[in-house]
Amino acid sequence: MKTMISTATAALCALAIAGPAMAQDILILAEDVPAGLNYDGPAAAIPSSQQGMVTLLEPLVGYADGETEDGVTLPDFNTFEGRLAESWDFDEASLTWTFNLREGVSGCGGATFDADDVIYTFQRAKSVSGAAPIGWFLSNVASIHGFGPEVFGEDPAAKKLGDSIVKVDDYTVQIRQAEPNALLLPVLTIFGLLIFDKEIMEANATEADPWSHDYVNNTGAPGFGGYCLESWAKSEQITYSAFPDYYRGAPDATRVSVRRVPQSSNRLVVLRSGQADLVTGLTPREFNSIADVDGLTVAGVTGNENLFIHMNFDVAPFDNIKLRQAIAHAIPFEQIIATGYFGEATKWKGLVPSTYPGYTPAAAGFSYDPDMARTLLAEAGYADGAGLEAFSDAFALSYVAEKESTLGPIVNVIQTALRDVGIPATLDPIPQTQYGDRQLVKRDLPFAVNDQEKPIGVDSGYAIQLFFVSPENGGLNNMVNYRNAELDAMWAKARIDPDSASRDATLATIQDMLAADVAWLPIVEYRTQWAFSENVSGLKWYPDNSIRYSDLKISE
Repeated sequence: MKTMISTATAALCALAIAGPAMAQDILILAEDVPAGLNYDGPAAAIPSSQQGMVTLLEPLVGYADGETEDGVTLPDFNTFEGRLAESWDFDEASLTWTFNLREGVSGCGGATFDADDVIYTFQRAKSVSGAAPIGWFLSNVASIHGFGPEVFGEDPAAKKLGDSIVKVDDYTVQIRQAEPNALLLPVLTIFGLLIFDKEIMEANATEADPWSHDYVNNTGAPGFGGYCLESWAKSEQITYSAFPDYYRGAPDATRVSVRRVPQSSNRLVVLRSGQADLVTGLTPREFNSIADVDGLTVAGVTGNENLFIHMNFDVAPFDNIKLRQAIAHAIPFEQIIATGYFGEATKWKGLVPSTYPGYTPAAAGFSYDPDMARTLLAEAGYADGAGLEAFSDAFALSYVAEKESTLGPIVNVIQTALRDVGIPATLDPIPQTQYGDRQLVKRDLPFAVNDQEKPIGVDSGYAIQLFFVSPENGGLNNMVNYRNAELDAMWAKARIDPDSASRDATLATIQDMLAADVAWLPIVEYRTQWAFSENVSGLKWYPDNSIRYSDLKISE
């Protein structure tokens, strides 16, 4: 094994230094590179794909900078500032937002940004023609008029923008809401409503694919970001060139190459050798090992990352609440924190990030109690696990294979604990692209460990709609097929409730319902961390946990 790692590391080092490198070129090593660049496509739930999207595309609005934590700038979630939209106004009587767009913005293809690009982006979202209609979902969460479930019917008129979003002139767009809803500006910051370059998108459309999904999935995402796509070899490397006319100023890093290096130990070795500038996805132990190394920096924030177990309600025997509760009491939370995270995590006591407005610890929290797990298993009809052998396929615990370094020790702890109480769990590592497609699009993973889902909208209600509202009522990433009509109705009322105290009380009740049903089994929350060389600075945290390379400052 040591020989294999050394050989791989030597090859990486050779690739890293091959060819003349400019002083402000940087090399980043990651678990993977984008599998697709289409936020309405099957790769949309994959973090590496989201990283590519935010590198090439820009939002209408963003968050202003806030405080710093451990050398990383955090966003001020109470203050919005213009990106492609320079300013905006809201007419409360008509529920209409008027966005004044920034003039003089151009993209990598040479086209000038204007209102037509905004209209195109929202019309594409409302077409719900992609495998994962995230643009529609965000518009629905924000109560944009006309973005309801009716768009999935047979009437083509329901997919037209109509007067919900209109171009007033070349640099003015109006967006009308169907009901009062404070989530409009927050959702406009999210990767699923970044603005496309209409001209390039339409130039690559076909009769079979009028919204250019295939092009964006496999070739590029044309927009108005700080970087242009230079080259992209899936499962290998993606390289971006700085756009010198970027409206926010030319980025410091003239070229950013991101290379796929699946083993975290190899990423660490190359960073320590000085041949890489920044790495992501190290294990907590590896981050700790370089915390005091001269020339390297480890920085991190307490953001929104977590780990949970998902059990699919549409797959027997996970439709049995007693079985779900048995599994919840069989998990040794503290052992996972110690073994998998070396203390760099805390037990997650809810089903939305504890840092988000509206979060409340669930009343029906679970503790490690194997005797209780055995009792509940018997009440489920499977005393000592008898009868569960009929569901061997369902008990294959899936996880992302590329995250073996981090997740391997954790899933082994989980498997051992479950087998100890009579649950015949096996381990099923699968490629990240397959995991993402089965989670977001097919929703057919029976039993899985997940550490890559985070609600990018910074609001507990947003998280509830994203993950737990029934799919037919707008639950876009309801990967466990959870359905609760009472919850759907409560959220429909809460999302337009102008009384924050009343809204929070409803959200607290919903969170208790989710915990009682074991909609997910929350395990831990952990820090988002990066390791980088001393020539890199300027790191900022965003709720999607993707780096904005245009933020980085590079010194020689």
